[in-house]
Amino acid sequence: MVLDGFGRAIDYLRISLTDRCNLRCRYCMPIDGLHFAPEPELLTAEEIQTVVQAAAGLGFRKVRLTGGEPTLRADVVDITARIKAVPGIRDVSMTTNAIRMPSLAMALKSAGLDRVNVHVDALAADRVADLMRWGSADALWAGVAACEAAGLAPIKLNVVVTRGYNDDPAELAALAALSCSKPWTVRFIELMPLGAGEESDFAIDHYVPNDRVRERIEAALGPLLPVPNADPSDEASNFRFAGAPGGVGFISPVSAPYCGTCNRMRMTADGRFHLCLLHDDELDVREVLRGDHPSANARRAAVAAVLERAVAAKPTGHALRQGIYTELRRMHAIGG
Repeated sequence: MVLDGFGRAIDYLRISLTDRCNLRCRYCMPIDGLHFAPEPELLTAEEIQTVVQAAAGLGFRKVRLTGGEPTLRADVVDITARIKAVPGIRDVSMTTNAIRMPSLAMALKSAGLDRVNVHVDALAADRVADLMRWGSADALWAGVAACEAAGLAPIKLNVVVTRGYNDDPAELAALAALSCSKPWTVRFIELMPLGAGEESDFAIDHYVPNDRVRERIEAALGPLLPVPNADPSDEASNFRFAGAPGGVGFISPVSAPYCGTCNRMRMTADGRFHLCLLHDDELDVREVLRGDHPSANARRAAVAAVLERAVAAKPTGHALRQGIYTELRRMHAIGG
């Protein structure tokens, strides 16, 4: 197990497979003016496997595949299988919009994917089209159904609450009510400003605190009962309606930061350890991966040394309340 400078055990690696996405959510990506990492700059499946092997040797036990949209990688099934085969890795998950899951869910499950978090911001078709832009409600829910059929459980639905788009009581209640009929956790996430583009201004202008979200849900559906977190590093405050098979979570990085229990390290698709979601600090691991090494073991050791430096340099937390946030990368290039 590797500890950062504040005594936190860091054992969870979030790997962005690509900075491309097949949606253009208003708070994440503009329609025009985007620049993506060229294909040669992206880490290969073998390089990703090497990083995970090095991480596992340091005590990392969980890996999450993110994007952009990770299912856009043609080799996503191979990457998943390589990661799952690494000794010491106990949990492999994915954050996805699930649009490509009807053709991929079974193969990903067979390759070793354990569970998914699916990005679903609304139920109403017109709201999905307005907020997520290139998405359709039918495509999103077909993807969720495919994940469920493949046994990728537990399913968590991520809802980014955006003032004027999906924050009215009826929409919030309809989303939360999914936990009453399905063993899903519906998680409501506060908007965060990320990057120097228009979406950061959008996030600031359309922010809704989660205490207001909870009030609106409970006014419509009744009280939410607290559920103790099984994992102290879980970023969500978890609840359940009485008798419900699923749960409701609130992730509140702005109003109730959870940095003190952070156990995560992020790696970008172009091979940088991004030390904190809301800071710009990064360490290059791609250069080490592609350097001259006498053996595979030497390459893994070199990668492990960079990862140890990254963990040691991890900041204590973000500074959103001081108006400080990452400016060099947009959310789609970090992976959440």
